[in-house]
Amino acid sequence: MTGGRSPRRAVAAADRTRQPTEVRRRLIVEAAVPLIAERGSSSVGVRDVAGAAGVSVGTVTYHFGSVQEILSEAMVLQIERYYAALSETADRATSAAEALRLLVDALFTEDTDRHWRMWFEYWNAGEHHLDPAFAGGQDRRYESWHRQIRALAERGVADGEFTCADLDGFTTRFAALADGLALQRLRQAPPLTTQDARRHLHRFIETELGPGPHSVGLGPAE
Repeated sequence: MTGGRSPRRAVAAADRTRQPTEVRRRLIVEAAVPLIAERGSSSVGVRDVAGAAGVSVGTVTYHFGSVQEILSEAMVLQIERYYAALSETADRATSAAEALRLLVDALFTEDTDRHWRMWFEYWNAGEHHLDPAFAGGQDRRYESWHRQIRALAERGVADGEFTCADLDGFTTRFAALADGLALQRLRQAPPLTTQDARRHLHRFIETELGPGPHSVGLGPAE
């Protein structure tokens, strides 16, 4: 006879094993990334994140002060990974022209729609986020993206592949066009394929960066 003892509550595997705080936080944040990409941050709640992470709601609220804090960290995590991968791709190129071509091709694939959804969620979150540190983080990430684009164009000019009298202007216009094409790609209004998004960016580069004395071209646009 059990003597009326209440049954023990089942505990998720992640809760049964004591883990360092940073490990537990990372697990929760990792679980939130696909939820935001699929549903949008406004449709994701604490219970959703807890379920995806395999932890209790109490575990989530113990480690995070708000849903917004989880979502912000999740968006930052995914965005930093994405741009780190882009940097590695460009670093492997043997010329600036090749690096720009690889960069454009990596910006638009069938798998990058998820990144672009997160990117726009991240910027939208900044409109409602009261923490100055969050806005500062947004600024630093966009500045880093601009520096990466400019560095590739500047490298091409220095190596005689390109000519460009306005590297800052090229950088601003490239980033703006990429963002605009990404938004059109997600909305599909009007329809835009990944191949056409790449083609528009390749054409833009060819127009903005004139051939230098050692130009070998960017290669055929798709």
